[in-house]
Amino acid sequence: MLKYYVAATSQHVGKTTSTLGLIKAFRSQGFKVGYCKPVGQKALGWKNHWADKDAVLFASSMHFSLDSAVHSPVILGPGTTTDFLEHPEKYHFRERILAAAASLEAEYDAVIYEGTGHPGVGSVVDLSNAAVAKLLQAEVILIVEGGIGSTIDEINMSSALFRMEGVPIAGYIINKVQPDKLDKVRYYLEKKLGNHGPPILGYLPYDSSLANPIMDTISHAIKGEVLYNPEEMDNRVEHVMAGSLMEASEIGKLQNILLVSSSNRLSATLRKLMEIQSYLHIENCPLSGIIITGDGTHASVVDIPAHIETYILANRIPVVSTLYDTYGSATKINRIEVKINTRTPWKVNLAEEMIRKHVDLSRLLAVPVPPRP
Repeated sequence: MLKYYVAATSQHVGKTTSTLGLIKAFRSQGFKVGYCKPVGQKALGWKNHWADKDAVLFASSMHFSLDSAVHSPVILGPGTTTDFLEHPEKYHFRERILAAAASLEAEYDAVIYEGTGHPGVGSVVDLSNAAVAKLLQAEVILIVEGGIGSTIDEINMSSALFRMEGVPIAGYIINKVQPDKLDKVRYYLEKKLGNHGPPILGYLPYDSSLANPIMDTISHAIKGEVLYNPEEMDNRVEHVMAGSLMEASEIGKLQNILLVSSSNRLSATLRKLMEIQSYLHIENCPLSGIIITGDGTHASVVDIPAHIETYILANRIPVVSTLYDTYGSATKINRIEVKINTRTPWKVNLAEEMIRKHVDLSRLLAVPVPPRP
């Protein structure tokens, strides 16, 4: 059977997104594919189970019944590592991982195991990514952020730990490559790495939509209070615009805009937006949401004229109040590290599309696959 362990050189390089894409791509080739997050760090409750957040995402996206013992056998929650160091005999992490693997490998044609953080994460409890991959006897697919010098450095450093454990690396996926630099990155990486060692399986171009947050994520980042249309907090945000800088030329070109305005300027800003829509004959409101900034307190009560409130309700625009001023709000929003989750299903489909288009699946599936369009 096929079994791969998807690891990454560091956090936030696209490991979960790549894993989702690989599983869906494998399925499209007729394989029955199982999933497991052997070691997790952040657990969520979901349908009477307590499992790693990524396992919850996969259960929701891949439509399988979540069983924490099988899909998320080890959670290193707060206090676990220090307790392990004091009383290692209390823990049976390896046995739990092997039991989960035995269950999955008996049922599926292929199993993809998802790692945690960089290759050394988990070492404190003897469960580094390299150690777990070795325990599972799985080949590693290493996800690396696109570049040249830094990418080669990260590959060499991360690969060393897997080599030390005797774990084979099936290949590298170079992720988040700036499209205008893709040819240059490919040339130099192939020049340095192409003649020896594991192959480069593919280059995934950076897609800004995968970095787009939803309103709920933004609201949490700015400690927001939802004032209108809470049911629309899954709206995706592609652009952020200050109300004082609103221009007709921008409104005419952009969609999914987050409007940021102080409470005393909100009515005038929305009147201007309505005028621009009328002038440009824009039928649909381009706003994903509105942030009402504060001065250290929440604007829980905002004086909004009836016709402006009608516009907000008619267009189902979620409105969030924050205690931060405009600069503070922008700083918080810019620091958001967007993760794929159960509320962003379009990202799951995009992940599969990118893997199918840009990764040499034939090397991983060991069977011929149809030519890419």
